[in-house]
Formats: sequence, C-alpha cells, structure tokens
Amino acid sequence: MNEQTFLWQELVPGGCHWSGIIRRGITLRLTNVNGSTNAAMLFYNPEEKLERYNMADTLKSQHTFHLTQGHACHSDMGRIFCCITADTAGWHDTVCGLSDAEYIREKYGVARYQEHRNSMHRNGLDNMLIELGKWGLGKRDIVANINFFSKVTADASGTLCFHPENSKAGDYVDLSFAMNTLVILSTAPHPLGAAENYQPGAVNLATFMTSPEMAAECLQIAENARAHHNTQRYCLQNGGDL
Repeated sequence: MNEQTFLWQELVPGGCHWSGIIRRGITLRLTNVNGSTNAAMLFYNPEEKLERYNMADTLKSQHTFHLTQGHACHSDMGRIFCCITADTAGWHDTVCGLSDAEYIREKYGVARYQEHRNSMHRNGLDNMLIELGKWGLGKRDIVANINFFSKVTADASGTLCFHPENSKAGDYVDLSFAMNTLVILSTAPHPLGAAENYQPGAVNLATFMTSPEMAAECLQIAENARAHHNTQRYCLQNGGDL
C-alpha cells in the first residue's frame, strides 16, 4: 500500500487523543511512528452508542488472549466492528486497560499544562473521557479497551509481564471496518509501560478503501463469519449496501 492511495492521513502525537467515525468499507492503518507507541482504542456504533466493543466476546469467540491479523473486534450485539487484515507487530494487548492520573503521577511525576504546555503529562483515562465527551458519552461508557502495539503475557501464576520490544518504528496494523464505527483513541503510556521517562510515542492514522478479499482470513473463524452475517443484515436494514 503506497502513500498515494491513502484517502486521508493524520499524526496523533504521543500522549494525545483523537476520535472520529470510520465508515464501512474503509480500512484504518495505525503506524507506530517511533517504536514506543501505545494506541489505546475503543469502538462504538455511532447510530446507537450503547453498542460498543466487547472484550470478552472478542476473546472467547476466537480462543485468544491477544489480537493480531486474522482476528475480528466484536461488539456486544454480536456484530463485527472491524477485522485486523494486516499486522507487522504480531501482538496487541486486550486486558490491561488504561493508565490513569495517579499512575502517571507516581511513575513520571507532575507536569502540568501551566508550566509544560503541550508537553504536559497526560493519561489514557482522561484522554478517553475528553474524546467521549465530544460524542455525548462519559465515564460509564468506558469498557475494556485494546492497546495496539503493546504486548502483555501472563506467567503460570497469573502475573502480567509487559514486553517493551514488541513493536518497532514503522510497524503497522490495518483495521478493516465492517460497519460505521466511532473510534476513540489515546496515545498515552500503557499502564504497565516500562519507560523510565514520560515519552509516549506517536501514531500515524491513514485510511484507504478495503478490497473485497481483505477480510477472508478473519472470516475463516466460524464465530466471526456468524457475526459478519449479523453485521451485513444490520447494515442492510439501516440503508447500507452489502
């Protein structure tokens, strides 16, 4: 995929936040700009925002602990928001949630806007709340999120381990959307991040048209195929094309 085919691009600096609606039939490419990116993300149905990403259904239906190419992101209504159709990082965290103000303060100290302006210390929870507020949503609408480009494993005792070398600069993941989706994004540090200094990485966003064959690998999983059928029926009933 070369740059000339992208419909739109935007750079989200490290520690910042973004939201927008990605339409059915569009693929969103996330690129790890400098190798230290954590892209925390949530999905909602913009036409009925009570429908949102469901971590439990996503994992159990695909018998996985993490997400990568060939997996789908399920909603709590048995539909698919998007399929992961390309992935050069290979592992994306699904269980660790968001950093909050207390964590950032304890790990990195205080850096307020008054003194540091755009270099202030931000956290994932507040970033998400800022973007959710733009769409009439709030704290009660935050559910378990995906942390793209971050790898976390569990040992035999259940202790979680963060792998800082999971993703390198230039790694990307493609999310091919099966229904119109409100995307909420934060690039604040991962809650288990190993960096000693507050230096969250940027993510580049780019979109392009999804080719018909891109989701084929994802739909080989039976639960994904059923959820995709539900998604097609929903879109058709709401005036969309199959």
